[in-house]
Amino acid sequence: MAEIINLRSVRKARVKAEKAGEAQVNRAKFGRTKAEKLRDKIAAERAARAIDGAKREDT
Repeated sequence: MAEIINLRSVRKARVKAEKAGEAQVNRAKFGRTKAEKLRDKIAAERAARAIDGAKREDT
């Protein structure tokens, strides 16, 4: 005989797995410390200054 399964529990398990995957993506995206955010901001500003400093004058 085939094994009897409860469709409601299968559906709930699928939803739970989807939410766990989404949570993992959000942890990677938003779960950074204040120091890490500040470091990235400073690096971006430094790169912007280097690019602006290398531009030629428009005359």
